[in-house]
Amino acid sequence: MNAKNEAARRQMIEQQVRAWDVLDAHVLETLAAVPRENFVPEAYRGVAFADAPIPIGHGQSMLPPALEGRILQALAPVRGERALEIGTGSGYFAACLAHLTGSVDSIEIHADLAARAARALGELGLARVTLETGDALARDFAAGYELVAVTGSLPLPAQGFERALAVGGRLFAVIGTGPAMEARLVTRTGEDSWLSEALFETCVEPLVQRAAPSRFRF
Repeated sequence: MNAKNEAARRQMIEQQVRAWDVLDAHVLETLAAVPRENFVPEAYRGVAFADAPIPIGHGQSMLPPALEGRILQALAPVRGERALEIGTGSGYFAACLAHLTGSVDSIEIHADLAARAARALGELGLARVTLETGDALARDFAAGYELVAVTGSLPLPAQGFERALAVGGRLFAVIGTGPAMEARLVTRTGEDSWLSEALFETCVEPLVQRAAPSRFRF
C-alpha cells in the first residue's frame, strides 16, 4: 500500500464524504477498500482524491467522492442484489457497487472508456462486473434489478430505467438541466407503481446518447 495514497484516502473519507452526512459503515468501508487511484487517468493521479470532478475524456468526468458516497448510501445496496449502472465512465463506481452487491451490469456509450474501465476492473479481479458499450437510452431492459444507478443527469425521468427495477428495487437519478438539478430515489412499489423521493440538489454532466452496439465480458 502506498502510504501517501492511504493518507489521502482517509482524508477524502473524513473531510469530504463523512462531512456530507455519508455515515453508512458499509459505504465508508467500500470507499476505503476500492482503490480510486487505479481508475483515474495517469495525468490526474495526483488529484485522485480531490473534492472535484476528474476529467476522463469525451468531456466526461468522475463524480466527486462525496457525491458517490451519497449515491451509494441512498441506494443502500445489499449483498446478493443485482445492480445496473448507466454510464460506466472510469469504472470506479461499478467497482464500488460490485464490492457491495452480487453482480453489476454497466453500460458505457464510449468504447475507449469502457475498455479502460475493463482493464482497471480486471486488474482488481472484479469478475462480478459485466460491461457493455452502447446507448442505454435506446435499450429496453427486462425487470429484475434491485439497484439502478444513473451516473449522468437526465432532463426528465426515464421510464425505461424505472421499469428495469424488480419490485422493491431502487433507482438513483439526477433530473433537470441545471445548474440546480434534483437527485431522486425511485422505488418500485408494485408491478405498475413507483415512489419518487427528492434527496438533494446537485449538478452533474448529462447522460450522452448515441447508438454504438458491442459487448464484452471479463
